[in-house]
Amino acid sequence: AVLAAIVLAALFYFLMRASTGPSRVNPTLQGAIRAGSPEWNEYSTKIVLDAPEATEAKRALGDIVMNLQTTARNFTGKTLSGLEIKGSVVNRQGQAIREQIIIAVPSPQTPELEPNRTMFVQVRLDGMTDADERSNIKMEVTGFKFK
Repeated sequence: AVLAAIVLAALFYFLMRASTGPSRVNPTLQGAIRAGSPEWNEYSTKIVLDAPEATEAKRALGDIVMNLQTTARNFTGKTLSGLEIKGSVVNRQGQAIREQIIIAVPSPQTPELEPNRTMFVQVRLDGMTDADERSNIKMEVTGFKFK
């Protein structure tokens, strides 16, 4: 029984270490229009994200998971075939505690975002602790592509 308890304790220890290990590699939207390009200056202000809202929950492993959500609106006059969004939790100095980049379009639910349409966007951030200073949340467009 003692041996079985030691094996189970070791298993749980390694599972907990794996869940709080190095962060995942963020996906990137290949061929996207990004900050600094002329098209970015013209169209980035026409892809509007509502003020983000967040929910948080504590997991059994002891870390905190936050779900950031917003509504993205396409006022560019063109169909978006790709949309990359970064969600982050920041401290009082504006430095990111945790951040995650997602590709919102294309997705199984939204293969493209037509002009004057909206979509719900959610970013999940996990691995935070009670000691982390979570002062604010941000969501921003980091890249997009047109059809």
